[in-house]
Amino acid sequence: MHTATVQAKRARACAAAFVLLLAMATATHGATTTPLRQERDNLVLEGVPPRDAALAERLQRYLNSRDATFLDWLPDGSMLIDTRFGNTAQVHRLTAPLGMREQLTFYPEPINFAAAPQTGMADGFVFLKDRGGDENAQIYYQKLADHSERLMTDGKSLHGNVVWSNDGKRIAFYGNGRDGVSYDVYVSDIGATTAPRLTVAARDGAWYPQDWSVDDQKLLLLQFISRTESYLWIADAATGNLTPLDPSQSGGKKFSIASGQFSPDGRGVYLISDEVGEFSQLRFYDLYTHEYRDITANIPWDIDDFDVSLDGRYVAYIANDDGRGRLTVVDNQLKTELTPPGLPTGKISNIKFDRTGKRLAFSAESAQLPRDVYVYTLDNNLLVRWTKSEVGPIDSSAFVSAQLIRYPTWDRVSGKPRVLSAFMYSPKTPGPHPVLVSIHGGPESQYRPGFEPFFQFLATELGYTVIAPNVRGSSGYGKSFLKLDDGKLREDAVKDIGSLLVWIGLQQTLDRDRVIVMGGSYGGYMTLASMAAYNDRLRGGIDIVGISNFVTFLERTSKYRQDFRRAEYGDERIPEMRLFLSRISPMNKAAEIRRPLLVVAGMNDPRVPASESEQIVSRVRANGGDVWYLAAKDEGHGFRKKDNRDAYFETVTMFLERMAKK
Repeated sequence: MHTATVQAKRARACAAAFVLLLAMATATHGATTTPLRQERDNLVLEGVPPRDAALAERLQRYLNSRDATFLDWLPDGSMLIDTRFGNTAQVHRLTAPLGMREQLTFYPEPINFAAAPQTGMADGFVFLKDRGGDENAQIYYQKLADHSERLMTDGKSLHGNVVWSNDGKRIAFYGNGRDGVSYDVYVSDIGATTAPRLTVAARDGAWYPQDWSVDDQKLLLLQFISRTESYLWIADAATGNLTPLDPSQSGGKKFSIASGQFSPDGRGVYLISDEVGEFSQLRFYDLYTHEYRDITANIPWDIDDFDVSLDGRYVAYIANDDGRGRLTVVDNQLKTELTPPGLPTGKISNIKFDRTGKRLAFSAESAQLPRDVYVYTLDNNLLVRWTKSEVGPIDSSAFVSAQLIRYPTWDRVSGKPRVLSAFMYSPKTPGPHPVLVSIHGGPESQYRPGFEPFFQFLATELGYTVIAPNVRGSSGYGKSFLKLDDGKLREDAVKDIGSLLVWIGLQQTLDRDRVIVMGGSYGGYMTLASMAAYNDRLRGGIDIVGISNFVTFLERTSKYRQDFRRAEYGDERIPEMRLFLSRISPMNKAAEIRRPLLVVAGMNDPRVPASESEQIVSRVRANGGDVWYLAAKDEGHGFRKKDNRDAYFETVTMFLERMAKK
């Protein structure tokens, strides 16, 4: 090769390297030009520095933890659980405590729901699966004998809330295939190849199947209008004719019902309702006398979930005690209450009796223990752990607990400052520590202390204190508290973050000059709004699938979600509300966001479209801001695949390590 040619190629290579270094510098230090864009498999990264292999290796030790979730009992006494051995969680069968987990589904997409009949002749189970996080879940039926599978829905619409008939021959579920918007109720025969039968066409809200009557002639349906308004109806399973559960519910009083279940004797319906107080109680409605019996009236907290044994003797329920789950089993025969011994202090979910009514299965976890499956045998008051999930190649004794803290906010109640709660994960080393404020979504959600391997990594490896607040508008603290951020009160929740920043500034173990705020979905809005409002008191922010403009969000979210979100945030079609929503949107305050920002999006997100992330990235960059951007082509409202989640956590970790530097 000629010397001139070699020199020319070297010159071009040097020029290319210079351009790459310049792009990386732009990504790191901020500029108005477009930062370096990389594509790694299904990931898109802009402005993100090269991967820190050593840091990623330290983090991966924590991310290799696993968990297990109880899904349902099978008629033979074995169970279906959800766990991950590869890239996604799949359905497994478990026949004995700490036994082998037999994998039943094998998909690149995660499977998080499966249900089996408890009686009857069915020989399999149903499960839900979407594509790339688009949430258009389809119902599949798998036979246990040969593991053959059959698609039971149209392959494109949204489906959910599958409940089996008592004879094991039919399932009821909701779907929006009729018009792409309405949550209609369908019934399908497991043994038939015909299309599901439209049983109830939705009107005024979404309709969710809850249960079948003992004779399988009736369906119990939940009509969901908003987080603060929902009702129960009884539908004829053949004709779809509707009757309100309680005739008095048409009297104009608005209240919320979370779920319902027929009593095994057909006498009435158990339900969770906030009709008679601040909190959602477990109640029993007698279909003959039309009278209510309150079961948990003495508990000043919401009831999360419940189940009734097939013989009606036992009723189990979970109380949300200041963010922590408390499980109680009522013995209707002996008029006593039972509490499983030795449960982890944290979150409890998915409770269900087996067909004998003698065993209760559920999932439980704490800040220091992964979510696992437990079975409580009532005859001998014995709690048995059916799965023992790995925490990764780390010493779990180093894990920190979730400490419940309280802090005063900016307004007053009865002459005294309103007090809010939060859970704090603190390093065991001396401070002052940098702080990550992690804000939940919803906005009606609630942070509950469970196993968070990433929080443990931050506390033990990076020296961060993590604080997860429950600002006004969070569930779990009464329906009046839930409404404190509705409509034009939206920014009051942002002020609660300001109050938390004041509290942080007064703690000797926390570094007020190194505080980063992070949140997902509505928590993403809170992150962006906090960065605009408290720019001088924050080091940076992490916006995960967040709302940047309420007007464009409401216009572009999936049509089947629009009315529900308008009930919470306000109707952007009303001029006055449109002006308000526009005024409070971070997009129109982007000039105030002058601290480094990491934005994360799922390209298939049906809830908060990726355009919400893209537009805030563009606006902040146009103002000269420093923005990292991470998006996944095969994810929706959050990252569910392990390889994507690993890349996400690595990016967040690099960002936080940079923010922690003094």
